[in-house]
Amino acid sequence: MSNILVISGHPDLANSNTNTVIIDHLTTQLAAPSYRLEVRRLDSLYPNFQIDVAAEQAALVNADIVVLQFPFYWYSAPALLKKWLDDVFSYNFAYGAEGDKLKGKDLILSFTVGGPEESYQPLGYNHFSIEQLISPLQQTAYLAGMNFVAPIYTHRMVYIPGVYNTLEDVQARATAHGQRLVNQIQQLSNSIDSKVSKFVTDWFADFDLLTVAPERLTAHLSEDVKMIMPDGEFIGHQGFRDWYAIARKTFKPNCQHIVEQLSVSEQNKIGYYTAELRIRLKAETFPKSALQGESVNMLVNETWQLSVTDNGDINISEYLVDVVNA
Repeated sequence: MSNILVISGHPDLANSNTNTVIIDHLTTQLAAPSYRLEVRRLDSLYPNFQIDVAAEQAALVNADIVVLQFPFYWYSAPALLKKWLDDVFSYNFAYGAEGDKLKGKDLILSFTVGGPEESYQPLGYNHFSIEQLISPLQQTAYLAGMNFVAPIYTHRMVYIPGVYNTLEDVQARATAHGQRLVNQIQQLSNSIDSKVSKFVTDWFADFDLLTVAPERLTAHLSEDVKMIMPDGEFIGHQGFRDWYAIARKTFKPNCQHIVEQLSVSEQNKIGYYTAELRIRLKAETFPKSALQGESVNMLVNETWQLSVTDNGDINISEYLVDVVNA
């Protein structure tokens, strides 16, 4: 199950004729327990533009899918959402030497456009396409290592009584927009890439503690799992326990497996996949271990052979680790 985070960037959401409809549709269609949805209304949280960076970054770290929901103001995002981006997407969080906290997360831009579609073309009065105008936000996603998902936007979303559109038409378009967004989120949530990515994140979160019972990890291993490690070859659950014991004697708790790359390919047999990972291991070692207390910053390639059940449970049948540099 994916964690879905919606950032509402409307400066006055309560008086919006469209963004409220879209968000209400999301909360209805993506309700618990089938989905984990959090909506953060920036106008309510930060009426004075004083962003709680730590709180916003924590919400982002917990998310698998991030939706920026906003009205298209002067060819960009509203000032409050721009301030949120400026403050929250900071150095060593979203970019920089250690700025990998958003890497691999899906980003969806969902926004309402007042003008008609025909105005956003070279001969229209707005001259540029929507895709051209949102390119800075697209590049923001790329720099942060996020997966930029095709944006969802709808034209003619402004209601001016007696002048432009009817309220009924605008809100009907907002409902249709909300359903398109729901469909996109459901597709991402149910994709095998998303499931494997979440599994990998959870696997390393447990492993890096080096304090959890081996059974918590062997629950995701086939009975005859084959593990080929720099330390040797280990077979079955007992083999994993032997290797895990070596790891716990070597590395201090709370090491870091940072997933730098992940690709998933389907095998010929339905429900079976190969995951190829590029992992950076950062860890401290015990003085009496084979590494004699040295700090580790190691790059490895890993190949996992996986099976996925109809219930979405993932099992590893083969686990290969190849050191790139140590």
